[in-house]
Amino acid sequence: MILTQDNEYAAVLDACVLVPMPLCDTLLRLAEDPAMYRPLWSEAILAEVGTALESNLNLTPQQIERRLRSMRDAFPEASISIPPELPLALEGIPDPNDRHVLASAIRGQAHAIVTRNVRHFPEVCIHSYNVLCQSPDDFLIHQFHLNPPQVLEKLDAQAAAIRQGREQVILLLKPMAPGFIGLVEQWTA
Repeated sequence: MILTQDNEYAAVLDACVLVPMPLCDTLLRLAEDPAMYRPLWSEAILAEVGTALESNLNLTPQQIERRLRSMRDAFPEASISIPPELPLALEGIPDPNDRHVLASAIRGQAHAIVTRNVRHFPEVCIHSYNVLCQSPDDFLIHQFHLNPPQVLEKLDAQAAAIRQGREQVILLLKPMAPGFIGLVEQWTA
């Protein structure tokens, strides 16, 4: 089945997958027209992105605001409002600081949470909400299997945006999504 812009498959993108620019760029390009899925996040997730961009990458407040504004402008429908009491009710999540991510998935009726912290969302805690927790590698592998040519087109667009070839994008993504990159390399060999 090839997903189209009318696709209703939705995934919450955790802060940890939105901070590394190559990974963020790939994930968001897959959500651009023709969209393979619908991205979701909350203001709490974006606040974590901003904090990480400042502390880990030493971006200036202006650079952080420009990046977050670009994301909000490109995907205005991605923002999920969370009632303050909802994260408090999600006691099963091992890390209380991640409850807002599951709350975003619940409020956004997401099918998946894409995170590098999969262990923070054990199946026993998310199963009753019909949410799947996936690493970015697993998520990208799934997207690739849905429509390899479309994924490759989006990787090529990403490469063109940084004035590089697909090989450079592959090098940047490989540490974060080795299985996905293995599929891309196998498909294009």
